[in-house]
Amino acid sequence: MSTHQAGCLSWFRLLGRKHSTVSVDSSRSKDSGLGNPNALLESLGDSVTFKPEVLKTIEEELDNLSPQLRELSLKIHDHPELCFEEKYAHDTLTAFMSSHGFSVTKHLLGLDTAWKATFSHKSGGRVIGVNSEMDALPGIGHACGHNLIAIVGVGVSLAIRAALQKHDIPGKIVLLGTPVSSEEAGNGKVILLERGGYREMDACLMAHPGPGPAHSAGTGPCKAVQHINVEFFGHTAHASAAPWEGQNALDAAFLAYSSVSVLRQQIHPSHRVHGIVEGRDWAANIIPDYAKMTYIVRAPTWEETEVLLARVTKCFEAAALATATQVKMTHGIPLYDLNQNDALAQGFADIASHRYSVQVSSTVEGAIGGSTDFGNVTYAVPAIHPSYSIPTKPNGGNHTALFAASARTQEAHEASIVITKALAYVGFRVIDDEEFFKKVRGAFKQATGM
Repeated sequence: MSTHQAGCLSWFRLLGRKHSTVSVDSSRSKDSGLGNPNALLESLGDSVTFKPEVLKTIEEELDNLSPQLRELSLKIHDHPELCFEEKYAHDTLTAFMSSHGFSVTKHLLGLDTAWKATFSHKSGGRVIGVNSEMDALPGIGHACGHNLIAIVGVGVSLAIRAALQKHDIPGKIVLLGTPVSSEEAGNGKVILLERGGYREMDACLMAHPGPGPAHSAGTGPCKAVQHINVEFFGHTAHASAAPWEGQNALDAAFLAYSSVSVLRQQIHPSHRVHGIVEGRDWAANIIPDYAKMTYIVRAPTWEETEVLLARVTKCFEAAALATATQVKMTHGIPLYDLNQNDALAQGFADIASHRYSVQVSSTVEGAIGGSTDFGNVTYAVPAIHPSYSIPTKPNGGNHTALFAASARTQEAHEASIVITKALAYVGFRVIDDEEFFKKVRGAFKQATGM
């Protein structure tokens, strides 16, 4: 484990997890007086009063850019690429950001498909970080909506740039294009984090689409996660002539599978264990000498995940012992839960609710029930990762072919633009609202001790 990971882990263990309380009021209409900044300020209420003329700039910029962002989203959606293979998306997104005046770094920090786009206005000022994802899923394409995540990051960055320029405010934007997320077991953000990709950011923003009630979003945490690859090694034999000479690796895998299934009855309802079994050169008349299991262990905190992992590990060890096989376990990079920054979450809820009638809940997970390598980022820098709903078909949530189709619709694009506007306003406040940023730093210190 790296020094950075160990440091993050120590913060995690020392501190109890807390859930942010986000108050919202969606009774206000998004059709309030946009043309008059004073009327806009009045319409938003006391909780959203910081520079309404900047919000107007952000909205106008994104309304103008929306057709280009839609085209960009469709290009990525229609060219799905797996983790660390996002070459088309890398080239398309970097070309787009370069054409809009950002300084682009391709193949960032040794990752072929990672990239960075930066823009600075004047000297000094704080640095807002933004994250875009690009990877698709095997067989079902953009069934997690990363084409939408990509354009949300792009849109947030371009909107904040317009605000800095028009209102002559010093600041810097750093947009990272990160290959892979934890669900795809690549952990691109963790690699970039360890190599300094997030070091200069004062805060970082991203969002993730999912199913849910119309016009809703969530700023709750997500589960920490540990990937584990388990290999059983046995000895082949003729399954009829001399089965006693073999050590059956497939038996070991299915004993382990059954043991984990039984264990689920005794684990907490918020914990998850799931996986698959794979083979190599199997035949019905040969005792299999090799079997592989890929498993994922999750819990609300990393500390809980470690405890659950130890129990699951015993299932694999016991299966090897019972079948006289050898077992080898390889663990992936530990991924933490989402440490949603309370101040950023409240700022997002205020603008999304009052301005755009989005119902924001801190009890709805920010990773739509899954996990994300952005969790590690949230323990290194103040950050927010809201989930938001797009229209979906019944039983057509994330990681289904139906969701891939939903992520391509005009309605999903429009929902993404609304979230982009809200996040861009929050990002601008990080740069220019001193009192807001003090609250952001205070919330981060309270959550991490840093």
